[in-house]
Amino acid sequence: MKLIKGISAAAALLCSTAVFAEDIEVLHYYTSGGESLAVNVLKEDLEAKGNKWIDSAIAGGGGANAMTVLKTRVISGDAPKAVQMRGPAIQDWAEQGALVDLEAVSQNWDEELPPAIADALKYDDKYYGVVNWVHRVNWMYINKPLLDEVGAQVPTTWDEFFVVADKLKAAGHIPIAHGGTPYHDAVYFEGIVQSQGVDFYRKAILEGDPEALNSPQMVEVFDILRKSTEYFDGATQGRPWNLAAAMVIEGKAGFLFMGDWAKGEFSAAGKVPDVDYICAVRPGNEGIFTFIADGFTFFGQRGSDGATPGQLEMASVISSPDFQERGAKFKGAIPAMKSASLDGFDSCSQKAAADLLATSESGGLVPSQNQGTTEAVLGAIRDVVTNFINSNQDSASAAAELANAVQAAK
Repeated sequence: MKLIKGISAAAALLCSTAVFAEDIEVLHYYTSGGESLAVNVLKEDLEAKGNKWIDSAIAGGGGANAMTVLKTRVISGDAPKAVQMRGPAIQDWAEQGALVDLEAVSQNWDEELPPAIADALKYDDKYYGVVNWVHRVNWMYINKPLLDEVGAQVPTTWDEFFVVADKLKAAGHIPIAHGGTPYHDAVYFEGIVQSQGVDFYRKAILEGDPEALNSPQMVEVFDILRKSTEYFDGATQGRPWNLAAAMVIEGKAGFLFMGDWAKGEFSAAGKVPDVDYICAVRPGNEGIFTFIADGFTFFGQRGSDGATPGQLEMASVISSPDFQERGAKFKGAIPAMKSASLDGFDSCSQKAAADLLATSESGGLVPSQNQGTTEAVLGAIRDVVTNFINSNQDSASAAAELANAVQAAK
């Protein structure tokens, strides 16, 4: 009798699992080495719940290509269940009624997240996105053996940086590993803007203030950018950022200016911080933390009133401390949720986590342009910056062009 009851209970459990298990198509752009490892953690955790992960990975463009595919899918009435998304796009899609809210699983997220990050996930005071982890964008990575070879210290200002760059160049090394794409161009540019102060960055990039964009400070930003190009190698055109990271990993170049997702590439290559490489805040960026809160949104499905059980389960898995810790380590990021432990995280992540808390209190925690601007404004910035890098344009006209382009895109 006990055996029969046990079999019946097991059968009921299997039926229950079968009812709630879902095929969940996930549209994302986690395609580099460290990114793939991180997203695979989420896939394994979701499938352990009985769901099936349908992978739709779209490489390139820092997510721009994936967003183009998404628009086509939504227009055709075939929206994926889960989509990697960040920034104002969350509010735009929520306003259009395309997203389902996550109120059923987000009751404690206000206490778990810094306000600046929580606000990026909300529309009409409801959560429509869940954050996987937090990335710090204004990092730079330095090949430590090369830095030691030229007898240099980590530079904290642009003047100091160019002195070190000259030493690396004189020793026959490429000073800056750069990926010649509009995406990497803009990431590099953003850090220079931030070196002019967090208030200037907020006004110029996040608010698009025309006076700040076309100001002597912005002319100085372009001057620094122009000088920086003297330290690129001659093969940047079209190079993806992860191949630029490989140049520093392999000792072919001294510096990489990229967000902390690049650390995932160093980790995947078996490199150790403070031994093989140094991660440091970019010149003039101390006291500023520019973040990207990577996460997912969930699109409404035909025949479903609100979020499906599988969508809510995925959001719940993502917000769990266990996933936050494991996924962030592979991605090179830090957990977003305060309840997640930092045990086992390396020195780069420990510093990032401490700076996240400090800047949240001081006002230095601000979204990256990738998080805090619209696609149109971000595209305008990238166009102007990339054109400047690949031409002989003067800094004053570039600043004026940037102001006009951002205004037209707003």
